[in-house]
Amino acid sequence: QVQLVESGGGLVHTGGSLRLACAASRFPFNRWMYWIRQAPGKDFEWVSFMNSDDGTTYYKDSVKGRFTISKDDAKKTLYLQMNMMKPEDTALYYCASSSDGLGRGQGTQVIVSP
Repeated sequence: QVQLVESGGGLVHTGGSLRLACAASRFPFNRWMYWIRQAPGKDFEWVSFMNSDDGTTYYKDSVKGRFTISKDDAKKTLYLQMNMMKPEDTALYYCASSSDGLGRGQGTQVIVSP
C-alpha cells in the first residue's frame, strides 16, 4: 500500500502563503491525486485534484485563483501552493486518492490568523 506523508503546514496571517508537499512511496499514487482538508467539526472537503495521466487540474471554487496543485515526478511529490490565504482555509490538510480521504497520510495543520 502506498504511503503518503504530508508536510509544509504552519501558522500564517491572512494574505500569507504556504506550500504543502505530499511525499509518496509510489508515484503517481493514483490516477486522481487529491488535496483534501478537514476543519474542526466538519467533514472532509476536496480542495484540488489532478489527473496524473494528463495533468488536468481541478479546484474548489473558494480556492480558485489562490491555490495551485502541481507535481514533481522525479521527487515523487505532490504540491499545493496556497496564496492569499484566508481564515476559512484553516484545516488539517491531507493528500489522498479520493475526495473522501482514501489512503491519506497523517495530515499537516494549516492555521490562518485574521
